Amino acid sequence: MSVNVRKIVVAVEDIWHDGGPPLSEPVRKGYVACVIANPFAGRYEPDIQGFMDDLKPMGLECSKRLVAALGGDVGRIEAYGKGSLVGVNGEIEHGALWHVPGGYAMRELLGQALAIVPSSAKLGAMGTAIDIPIHHKDACYVRSHFDAITAFVADAPRPDELMFVLAMTTGGRPHARVGGLEASAISRWDGQR
Repeated sequence: MSVNVRKIVVAVEDIWHDGGPPLSEPVRKGYVACVIANPFAGRYEPDIQGFMDDLKPMGLECSKRLVAALGGDVGRIEAYGKGSLVGVNGEIEHGALWHVPGGYAMRELLGQALAIVPSSAKLGAMGTAIDIPIHHKDACYVRSHFDAITAFVADAPRPDELMFVLAMTTGGRPHARVGGLEASAISRWDGQR
């Protein structure tokens, strides 16, 4: 089955401070949203898993676009997340098709990326926003990198569309100070600590 892409949107934030002292270099945080036709909209299809393979090239393309928008250096990416927004003629399970193509694409591009990719999914009308959870790519217990980014595309998803989102950052929250495992103290390299 082919993937019918309508549009790809990339958004990046440069965060210089969050009410505290300005940083010497901003944290860059961004997302890429790919809006595609939902081939299963309007009906129940018992076997949808094969579509994940069709989505894999799109996952890699979206990952590359986001890394480029964040400066082009995969070594600077510290955290990630993903999500799906399903148009109202679809079902939440259609959003779950993004787990493998989105998550593994980021891991493949970033090289070392040991932590599970946090995810969110929901149904929504055109212009609905979705919060994409973010945490450290190598150890999900790095508390300074617990974050989110709100993604939306004004004219998506249409009722028969899917909007797949990837998110990455070059650092944690600008003024993280609530303790927990620090990124510099990752030692187990097990995706958790």
